[in-house]
Amino acid sequence: MDNERILKYKKVVTFGEVMLRLTTPSFQRFSQAGQLVATFGGSEANVAVSLANFGVPTEFVTRLPDNAVARACIASLRANGLGTEGIVFGGKRMGLYYLEAGAAFRNSNVVYDRDGSAFATLKPGMIDWEHVLADAGWFHWSGIAAALSQDGADACREAIETAHRMGLVISCDLNFRKKLWNYGRTAAEVMQPLVAYSNVLFGAEPEYLEILGVKPVGFKATTEKDTSFQDNLPAFEDYGRQVARLVPRCRKIFLELRNSITSNHNLLAAVLYSDGSLKHTGIYDIEHEVDRVGAGDAFVGGLIYGLIAYPDNDQKALDFALAASALKNTVYGDFNQVSVEEVENLMQGNKAGRVMR
Repeated sequence: MDNERILKYKKVVTFGEVMLRLTTPSFQRFSQAGQLVATFGGSEANVAVSLANFGVPTEFVTRLPDNAVARACIASLRANGLGTEGIVFGGKRMGLYYLEAGAAFRNSNVVYDRDGSAFATLKPGMIDWEHVLADAGWFHWSGIAAALSQDGADACREAIETAHRMGLVISCDLNFRKKLWNYGRTAAEVMQPLVAYSNVLFGAEPEYLEILGVKPVGFKATTEKDTSFQDNLPAFEDYGRQVARLVPRCRKIFLELRNSITSNHNLLAAVLYSDGSLKHTGIYDIEHEVDRVGAGDAFVGGLIYGLIAYPDNDQKALDFALAASALKNTVYGDFNQVSVEEVENLMQGNKAGRVMR
């Protein structure tokens, strides 16, 4: 039944910047690396890849320069199952980001090179949103798309208002990136009017604080059996009520929780506030992370899939999303290369990591 529902579902459209990611190998520092590993990634593209891996018809919309690197990127997106017909061409360069992966007590470090990129110079009117969204059922965007420029924020508004007018489900990942908000306006003043259109909202506690002003509850679990998470559930329920009052159109408010013990050891959980009540997951203790970049996007992709596949079971959708995010921490690169079967196996408690023969 779930497969039939997915196959019949109208496509999901995601919108944002896809970049060339350049990573130091073997946990080297920038000052040590004589070479960099090149892959592609970006929050909204990452979400789209997860959905495509789960069998959801998905299209990714962005703006790219017309050059060989951009064509290689499009080939990578298509190889991961994404529709790319909504991509428009213009500008002189792709955005870049450099990643120095952290280890143990040393933090990871990201350096952005996105100023003046094809996406950062996107303006309203460059994308025919009515055409792009004509056969879509869901539109997803994130705060990163609005952080790069005022024109980018205005392009987001154009897309969101069109999706709203056409009756699509609209989801937003708050995705606050302090290093990107450099054009003279705060994330709160730009994002609040845009977030108001959301039917489904995702974020971490610091992002809800930055954009909506809701104070964190805190997630400090140190083991999978830590009782402090359960003890704080009433506070998380009140937290959900506060967000719901600020975003009245929103029907489902998701909060992914992470406690970082070290750069490679993290604990994950999640909560959902909907219809006046709170649902929550268990806790995943991930001791040997491979790559945490994109784990939040994997949560979003898993959640959108779960809400489509299990429309009458929010608890299963929430559990699916967190399991997908937990698995992403074991996968190198931005994209979460896992299947529905692998996620459901983890949901059922299969954590031994045995060889599948």
